[in-house]
Amino acid sequence: MNKIIACLIVFFCCANLFSQNELVQINKDSRIDTLLKLKKEIKKNTFNLKIQIFSGERDKALELIENHDETSYINTSIELVYETPNYKVWIGDFYSQLEADKKLLMIKKKYPEAFIFRPKPKIENNNANPEEIN
Repeated sequence: MNKIIACLIVFFCCANLFSQNELVQINKDSRIDTLLKLKKEIKKNTFNLKIQIFSGERDKALELIENHDETSYINTSIELVYETPNYKVWIGDFYSQLEADKKLLMIKKKYPEAFIFRPKPKIENNNANPEEIN
């Protein structure tokens, strides 16, 4: 028993002598910050998947939105979009194909014509000058 206690005392004394006392310095490449900014910019410009449940006349689209049961599709947004010549009703904003597929299976029970798609990016021209257009 005395040998065990003596070994433990020696162990703890020696462990303290060989422990690290200084701070660790990490040298990172400056390009890492540039890569992180680039990744954030790419993610911001990535367009998520949506599910289209209707395409047609405005009155029918508005009626569909009014009768939309939000409790069936929790945490799912619904929006009305006009793309010539039809109004379209889109549901959701999904980041992965798997997530969209799961929701589509539920939605197809009520809207069999529903499908998944990735919307085209909207082109914003904030610097347009009317004099340049003419």
